[in-house]
Amino acid sequence: MLPDEILDQLNGRYPCRELQIRQLSALYSPDHASPTLVVVHGLTATGKTSLVKSYLSSSGIPHTIVHSRECITGRHLLERTVSSCLDALEEYSDGRLDRRPYSRTENINSLVVNLGRMLEDRERFVLVLDGIDRQREMPPTFLPALARIGEYVPNLSIILITTLPQTYALHKPGVPHLHFPSYTRSDLFSILLLNPPKIFLEPPSLEQYPDYTPDVAAEDDEWLWNRFLGAVYESLSKHTGRDLVSFRNTSMRLWRDFVRLIVDGTFGTRDFSRLMVNRRHLFQGEDAVLDKIINTPNPTLPSGTGALSTLGKAAVKRKGMQHDLPYYATHLLVAAYLASYNPSRTDTTYFMKHTDKRKNKRRVNPGSGITKSKHRRISRHLLTPSPFPLDRLLAIFRSLLEAPVPQLADIYTQIATLTSMRLLVRAGGVGNTDPLDASAKWRVNFGFEWVRGLGRGIGIEVGEYLVGGVDG
Repeated sequence: MLPDEILDQLNGRYPCRELQIRQLSALYSPDHASPTLVVVHGLTATGKTSLVKSYLSSSGIPHTIVHSRECITGRHLLERTVSSCLDALEEYSDGRLDRRPYSRTENINSLVVNLGRMLEDRERFVLVLDGIDRQREMPPTFLPALARIGEYVPNLSIILITTLPQTYALHKPGVPHLHFPSYTRSDLFSILLLNPPKIFLEPPSLEQYPDYTPDVAAEDDEWLWNRFLGAVYESLSKHTGRDLVSFRNTSMRLWRDFVRLIVDGTFGTRDFSRLMVNRRHLFQGEDAVLDKIINTPNPTLPSGTGALSTLGKAAVKRKGMQHDLPYYATHLLVAAYLASYNPSRTDTTYFMKHTDKRKNKRRVNPGSGITKSKHRRISRHLLTPSPFPLDRLLAIFRSLLEAPVPQLADIYTQIATLTSMRLLVRAGGVGNTDPLDASAKWRVNFGFEWVRGLGRGIGIEVGEYLVGGVDG
């Protein structure tokens, strides 16, 4: 067991993880033998990697941590493991090691030989493999082989950090498993309340507010931050992301806009109810829970009609956003939509190459809105999409393009990619035939508003090619 001072320090740094710290101290004590393999598992943002790293550093046990997500292939992981072990041994010992005997690690057998050679006549060493269950190009025998390396290298202990327990994948009974459960609501609040953000980035003048001391400011920060976390959790994070990282990021994105009226002097630091009513729009949108590469400013909405106009502009902007798809993939989606919603008998009228396309497009008569049909018909784009064969899709696709059509292999690849994105789906049950077979039936998985914006991006007005047209 570690000294009580170190355990108290770890408990203060990682709250709500007292049980896991005690289990680690029982398994990896400087004065006792350690198991050859331990599996640490838990969902995302539960403190697995950071706690294991801090514990091993505090205990003084020689160790190294290899992140599997940084390795492209299995061999890359093996060579990174050997290199990290050499770096750690040089750090914990005096002098440099000769790396020439360990220059190549092609397979798991070479890893066992290299680890046994470098750890010979040395004290215990801990190898931590983080995210090993998400390693790319990993053969099925990789995890069972890692589980048995400790049988051939006696002074080596391996910790596998995974998302799910690898009970059956290891093919080895009696492996200790250390579970990191997800944080509960009370755990999240207790962690985030340790360092509440400040309401005032610059403290108010003591001459104007002599009673507002730093102690009072800290008390107000904690009081308001606690109630603000409850509002964020119940309105947003409870349904979109309950882990610690997403909850903290969502709260920090909304905090400055939430307390802006307090900083301006409109409300006091304890007027939480009035502040919630005034800033309720912050908890009604989804901008705060979306992770973006480019952070766009989130201006405070004014009151009255200005707020409605700002909301309307933002809604129109979000509605007009489209996916950035390749040139031919965009034409394929437009052609697929027209194949789904146009009868096949009208293809010669709308998509013949030797005729002028402008004559085939639907012309809207300004006075046609006055004439009422005896039998009202539902617009075709409001109905369920009809299945179509692949050869009809390619025929419409060729008619929409002005330039020559590229090789069919490239087109088939893009169709397969659109299928994996669930923009095109197979109609009917899944059979044993090739998904790109000409006899297969397909249908689109998107609506008219989306494909109209997609078509306008490439200069095609989809409504003009639909039978019956689309008014508005």
